[in-house]
Amino acid sequence: MRAAHLTLPWGNGRARDSGRSDASERVDLRLLVPALAGWSALVGTPGLSPASLAGLSAASAAMAWVARRRWWHRPAGSMLALTGLVVALLCASSAGQGAVRQAGPIPKLALERAIVKVEGTVSKDPRILPDDPERPARVVTELVVHEVVARGVRTAVQTPVLVIGESAWSELGWHDRVRVTGRLTPAAPGEQVVAIMSPRGPPVRTERAGPAIRVADHVRGNLRRAVSDLPPDPRGLVPALVIGDRSLTPATLTDDMKATGMTHLSAVSGSNVAIVLAGVLWVCRLAGLPRRWRPWLAGVALIGFVVLTRPDPSVLRAAVMGAIGLGGMIASRRSVGVPALSAVVVVLLCVDPGLARSYGFALSVLATLGLLLLARPVGDAMARCLPTGLRPLADAVAIPLAAQAATAPVLVLLQGSVTVVAVLANMLAAPLVAPATILGVLVAVLASVAAPLGALAAWGAAAPAEGIARVAHALAKTPMGTVPWPDGTGGALALAGVILLVILCGPWVILRLRRYPWLLTLPALLVAVLLWPLSQVGWPPAGWRFAACDVGQGDALVIATGPGRAVVVDAGPREATVSACLDRLAVRAVDAMVLTHYHADHVSGVTGVFAGRPVGAVFATPIEEPADNARQVSDLVRAAGLAITPIASCDVLVWGDVVVEPVWPARRVSAGSVPNNAGVVLDVRAPGLRVVLMGDVEREAGAEIRRGWGSRCGTATGPDPPDPRLGPPEGSAAGGGADRPDRPVGPTTPVVVKIAHHGSANQDPGLLRLLAPAVGVISVGADNDYGHPAQSVLRLLAEIGATVYRTDRDGDVVVAVDDAGVTVTRQRP
Repeated sequence: MRAAHLTLPWGNGRARDSGRSDASERVDLRLLVPALAGWSALVGTPGLSPASLAGLSAASAAMAWVARRRWWHRPAGSMLALTGLVVALLCASSAGQGAVRQAGPIPKLALERAIVKVEGTVSKDPRILPDDPERPARVVTELVVHEVVARGVRTAVQTPVLVIGESAWSELGWHDRVRVTGRLTPAAPGEQVVAIMSPRGPPVRTERAGPAIRVADHVRGNLRRAVSDLPPDPRGLVPALVIGDRSLTPATLTDDMKATGMTHLSAVSGSNVAIVLAGVLWVCRLAGLPRRWRPWLAGVALIGFVVLTRPDPSVLRAAVMGAIGLGGMIASRRSVGVPALSAVVVVLLCVDPGLARSYGFALSVLATLGLLLLARPVGDAMARCLPTGLRPLADAVAIPLAAQAATAPVLVLLQGSVTVVAVLANMLAAPLVAPATILGVLVAVLASVAAPLGALAAWGAAAPAEGIARVAHALAKTPMGTVPWPDGTGGALALAGVILLVILCGPWVILRLRRYPWLLTLPALLVAVLLWPLSQVGWPPAGWRFAACDVGQGDALVIATGPGRAVVVDAGPREATVSACLDRLAVRAVDAMVLTHYHADHVSGVTGVFAGRPVGAVFATPIEEPADNARQVSDLVRAAGLAITPIASCDVLVWGDVVVEPVWPARRVSAGSVPNNAGVVLDVRAPGLRVVLMGDVEREAGAEIRRGWGSRCGTATGPDPPDPRLGPPEGSAAGGGADRPDRPVGPTTPVVVKIAHHGSANQDPGLLRLLAPAVGVISVGADNDYGHPAQSVLRLLAEIGATVYRTDRDGDVVVAVDDAGVTVTRQRP
């Protein structure tokens, strides 16, 4: 088979080492193309049955046989034969593993939602889901079920099952063997697990994991304890850099690292492994150890690091990628590194075909490929353009630039934007990552020997970690640091095309610019156009009256009451996000803030509303539950020189031409979630528009509201007696309740409804049918763990004829009114 090579237009050979042959720099594509083809085949066949995958494998093998017989002497024929062979191998592996997963009675039992008793092994570390005040803490993990007992029949199986249980599951460790009883439900098509289990009671541990894993657990725990006295940012970053544990990372730091393209630092990636190996090799060289010993010591260190960070497939993948990347960079032999990377991709996908649809796998592979293909030639090209003393900066820029260029299309799928400051952020943070990681490993070791030594060493690791955090915080505030970009497959392909065009045409453009310097005005204008905040032109839209801010899993709603003025309904889960949304909407003064209820996802960002803006008044539900949250919010409001005014049905609040009438609460509802069902529901009327804000009311309160809609003061009869904290049943200090006309909802004015409880299925369908909204807005966080919005609610809104907008997909949703009617505009922050 002839070699297929790729020579990049940036030129071969090192500017600083011109004696190296061109042959050593050419990229061997003979295995890369088949590996990518096989990977694509697995990505494109989610949910296929094992029989279908077996058929695809047979067809690919037949294609490989034909190509081998007829066209092997041609480069394209040999490439086609090898591609068919790899696709056949991967599809066969996926079919075989799928058949093993589907074997046994669990798939059928899941369809029947049967209660079963299982025994299995914990295959992933238990993970505590985000706090939810509405229900007990939940823990998610995976079990490989070895034995299932259902309807008196005991069956041996080898089936992966996702478990969502209570806090007792967090006490289990990786590879513990457990016994548990629970109800099975089917998993979504294409998932690696076959079923989802809801346990009935705590698990029973029948066997602990092996000694090596217990030692790793001990070291991990000691590391977390050693950093417990550090400031918040280093306390979260050090364990993240060393063992990929992000449970201690502050939410603000997580957001800023995402905005600056630095999230890969807080996960166990190939770069972490490369840093550890480079540190070990440097120590070996410093100690004068013979060269032949160094690979063995590096291998021992690699094994120790993998055990420390958990020897699951993702960490093993990172270890292999890091070793390949470091070896390729040290050897300066991309012709060796790329085939090695391709072989590893094929092997890992054979072992675990589910990795094909893992974003982590894609980012890891593409980042390594970018370093092997682009880092050297781009660094050389940059070095040739720099003075001799500044040439070392070329690699410092080329390495993050290469990794960012290779991974950008996948990142667009995750966040729907392009991070402009990512290269600068990673370049500034790069000198700090190695010392933070190596010192963090040292902290873990010392803390296991003597806790005081570990706590003292932790302050050494804290310094570079604090520097990384400050880079993220500073650059996250850069105007237009992230540029909106179309998400989805189309957006990713478009960005990949732009990057490929830049790589192929870059040398030609640079050559022309050097010959004709006046042409520099063209790229300067292009950069100005790209960086100019075009998405902000005309934002917020003229005549806007209502906005749902993209604040993640929570609510922050804004009603315009005049130029630069608004009423804010709920404040979201974080201060920074609600404050940024108000800035985008050019809200300089808040006439009032209304808190529908005291759950954290509606009130934790209260201080962001006060940030730099006068607030006229604060209204809230009279039901002060959860009590701790209510006290904290009351203290914050009091510190701002205000007091909270309870609000209830029959109040009327007027700001300019906006009339806000609370429809609920009219009474306390004891069923369901009391805080949710005591939440404020607002009927907002503005010229040409009506907006109904449903808070988080659930099925019980929704039925009460529906039965009382249009009656005097919006009250209704029900089984629960009126709560004395809700005030008198007629009228209020706000005035006008007793003389107010009924509030029919009719076709004369477009109705916009903020759907209750982030689109949860636990709401009254009849109320939505009564309101008959033209537009339904769902304030919901991307990839939330609650299944919001529910498919049943989306289907109901489609039946009603409502156009649905979701903040997780659309970003900020703004409703405006002009002479032409009502328009809805979206913008991703």
